[in-house]
Amino acid sequence: MDLLALSDFNLVARHGGFGKASRAAGRPKATLSRRVAELEASLDLRLFERGARDLKLTEEGRALFERTSQLLTELDETTTAIASGGHSPRGRLRISAPLLFSQTAMGKLAAGFALKYPEVRLEVTSEDRPVDMIEEAYDLVIRVNPEPDESLVGRVFLRDRLVVVASPDMTPPANGSAVPAVVRGPAGLEDAWKVTTQLGPSTIAVTPVLGLSSLIMVRDAVRTGVGAARLPVSLVSHDLAEGTLVNWGDVDGPEIALWTLYPTRRLLSARVSAFLDHLRDAFPRGTPDELAAYLRR
Repeated sequence: MDLLALSDFNLVARHGGFGKASRAAGRPKATLSRRVAELEASLDLRLFERGARDLKLTEEGRALFERTSQLLTELDETTTAIASGGHSPRGRLRISAPLLFSQTAMGKLAAGFALKYPEVRLEVTSEDRPVDMIEEAYDLVIRVNPEPDESLVGRVFLRDRLVVVASPDMTPPANGSAVPAVVRGPAGLEDAWKVTTQLGPSTIAVTPVLGLSSLIMVRDAVRTGVGAARLPVSLVSHDLAEGTLVNWGDVDGPEIALWTLYPTRRLLSARVSAFLDHLRDAFPRGTPDELAAYLRR
């Protein structure tokens, strides 16, 4: 495949038309059109639908663009780094991270990374939904307990655990009586929590009174004494130390593991490697206490 023609195709696809691509790159419009036509002929595929006023990618063209744009960017960065005799990360780095981690830690992490690597344009999107890294052009994804995916590799960089906490003014449950609870999501879908205390396994009957969409909102509500909640220990460790919240037990269930994930189909870019090192420097042990201390800085 002609890499020059593929590069020109990506240029036109990225800018949405031959004219815009021509002006952005300072290249003749006729040359770009000819290159794309040659690429279509070599592949025996139509990559663009050419209308009277607009240009749209075909399904095949969109697939080619999604799978080659990042590769071409990395190829350009590699040749630039080799030519300059260095491997300093540069270019755009797109990251998707879960909402709670973004709200509590990602701002400081991103700022520190930007100061360390000023030639990298870091973009962070906060969302809990599963994302398609290739389709949505993410370089790195941070997820909590992700489902296995053969197309991705990664590692755990942080661990946490859930605890049941409440205001010290609330009375711990006794004789199987239900306690008011603040939950993430719709209220009314939970009736009991299994926990482990110093006395052994136990079950706390609950009656949800508040359903909130953010764990930070849940924590703030619990501080008022409206009800108990299950929260990551890193998020409430300061409250537990100060006595503004008390621990009713560790929640039974799988640990909370934060993973960094990236595609296996291409070599790890210098940008992604640099951010992974940045996370490792921030959380060398990856423990809940370490995360809690980072949040308090």
